[in-house]
Amino acid sequence: MSYVPVVGSGGRPLMPCTTWRANELIRKGRAARRFSKGIFYIRLMDRAEGVVQPVACGIDPGSKFEGYTVKSGKTTYLNVQADAVTWVKDAVEVRRNMRRNRRLRKTPCRKNRLNRSRGGLAPSAKARWQWKLRLSRWLASLYPISVFVVEDIKAKTKGQRKWDASFSPLECGKHWFYAELNQIAPVQTKSGWDTKTMRDALNLKKIGNKAAKHFGAHCVDSWVLASSAVGGVKPDNTDIRFVTPLRFHRRQLHALQPTKGGIRRPYGGTQSLGFKRGSLVKHPKWDLCYVGGTSNGRISLHSLEDGRRLCRRVKTTECDFFFRLSWRTMGGGASSVA
Repeated sequence: MSYVPVVGSGGRPLMPCTTWRANELIRKGRAARRFSKGIFYIRLMDRAEGVVQPVACGIDPGSKFEGYTVKSGKTTYLNVQADAVTWVKDAVEVRRNMRRNRRLRKTPCRKNRLNRSRGGLAPSAKARWQWKLRLSRWLASLYPISVFVVEDIKAKTKGQRKWDASFSPLECGKHWFYAELNQIAPVQTKSGWDTKTMRDALNLKKIGNKAAKHFGAHCVDSWVLASSAVGGVKPDNTDIRFVTPLRFHRRQLHALQPTKGGIRRPYGGTQSLGFKRGSLVKHPKWDLCYVGGTSNGRISLHSLEDGRRLCRRVKTTECDFFFRLSWRTMGGGASSVA
């Protein structure tokens, strides 16, 4: 049975309802249709508060993929398998190399600064944990989450000062993530051994292929973590919604390689002829897709399923704007805009 998230008139998430109940409330004018990052939900017009049951969100973090499950004691509302943000380290290295190369050319550039301590989290580690926090806040805006249960990450140390200080991008930022997450709802942590013990006790199997789009890859652990807080014997919903973050190329000084004549064209930016890149639009031919780059007064459109470019010469007048996306979603597990 499919469940639709419900938000009160004041914006507070309430207990989800069935699809039939949601349609009935909309027909009677008691609720309005809304969408959040591709997920359909309803907003009540005549009620701001309501009785909510304990709802837990289990989080199984990983270096490439991660799982999220939102469930109550009897019902699993949503399973999410998300791709991790993995490109920041390479992007920072390219930026550093290009800045060094510009200092060898007769081109405007900022002066070299003295070496200074960076402090805090490395950019790649912070980007990974910020992505997890964005997903958690998104889920908390749709469901009345009362507790987060996270699998605590442990990484092996070598006794070397430099290595131990940054031996794992997941280990370095977990305490920052727990502190931020605790501002939304209380946080419980479980070790990997605890997760395995609970999974074996429920006779659930985890597959070895981490990249597989399967409930047993990551969501089985997130489901077990959530059930440890609110209860549950067997997964009643194994549908998965797959989430992939969109990569936006911020404005750079110029392209990495020059064109004919040694001219380096401008590169990057997040605007495409009035559309914010990542905006969900509807095209007469390509239906629902999102906006990419721009060239010669036209924009490109990309697929919501795999991100591939569908076309590159579309007029803006042919597209109907819906809302801006910062990630693309596909699959089941919740009612979608498609």
